[in-house]
Amino acid sequence: MKAIEIAKAGEIKIVERPLPEVGSGDVLLKVKYVGFCGSDLSTFLGKNPMVTYPRIPGHEISAEIVTLGNQVPDSLAIGQNVTVVPYTHCGQCTSCKQKRYNACRYNQTLGVQRDGAMSEFIAVPWEKVLVANALNAIQLALVEPLTVGFHAIDNARVTDSDTVMVFGCGMIGAGAIVRAARRGAIVIAVDIDDEKLTVAKQLGADFTINSRTQDLHDEVQSMTHGDGPSVAVEAAGDPHTYRSAIEEVAFAGRVVCIGYAGTDVPIPTKLWVQKELEIMGSRNANPADFEAVIKYLSKTSPNLDLLVSKVVTVQKAGLMMKTWAESPGSLLKILVQF
Repeated sequence: MKAIEIAKAGEIKIVERPLPEVGSGDVLLKVKYVGFCGSDLSTFLGKNPMVTYPRIPGHEISAEIVTLGNQVPDSLAIGQNVTVVPYTHCGQCTSCKQKRYNACRYNQTLGVQRDGAMSEFIAVPWEKVLVANALNAIQLALVEPLTVGFHAIDNARVTDSDTVMVFGCGMIGAGAIVRAARRGAIVIAVDIDDEKLTVAKQLGADFTINSRTQDLHDEVQSMTHGDGPSVAVEAAGDPHTYRSAIEEVAFAGRVVCIGYAGTDVPIPTKLWVQKELEIMGSRNANPADFEAVIKYLSKTSPNLDLLVSKVVTVQKAGLMMKTWAESPGSLLKILVQF
């Protein structure tokens, strides 16, 4: 079968791999679409410390069941359209014992610590397969990236009394915007790209700020009547936005950090203590987040042209990755069609 492989930093190519073996508890999937994630871009650029090479990327999956192991339950059937929870969990670490499987100490994510889904077929444990026949093939590939933002809003305990400011309007930030808006919060979207801010507005943001061309502090103060947002979500992975989140969030506010910054970030501890802030990390997503995104996509049917920047063939995936690497802020989501 054909697969897309990142052989080493800066080198991506099509390779031939054997069909995966299907264990008794496994499901063999025929892959339809896989999204390129920011972690895949980091792998290509040689900036992902969790990756060894060569690596097949991909964990944003749209697929169809084609073979079932002999111990797979009857709830799964050949021909069902599915997506996949791409994380492992050990069941024994402190996170797993609290049922916070997304933060498992020993997690291995498809396409990161182990080979991913950018191939014609992939075998996965049946417990990680989510049936979503109500979604089309492209929607299925958008489920996982949206769940990460949904999970962050859950961590922040957002309600309709909150004002939520989201730094970074890529797919992760888009998920946070959607979830916060659907919970009735006032949402402020911050980015340096006007096109992404336009999308954010259509996804439910009440206000937008281009922090490159507008004064962030003045705009936030005006929008929040001098208080600042009660919740700040850092989904950009940039030292400047990490600091801005702490500076702009309200007293007694919550700061949720999703993005991985390329360098360590000096934290203004005076503001952390003086404001009595809750600063928390947010990693991956739980099954409930997947269910919430599937429900959102099936009942709302957002305009996919807003979320998907490019759909490319396997043959053009390598060129698209190189194009994305040259201008990472210009594209929201790239899907590879198998």
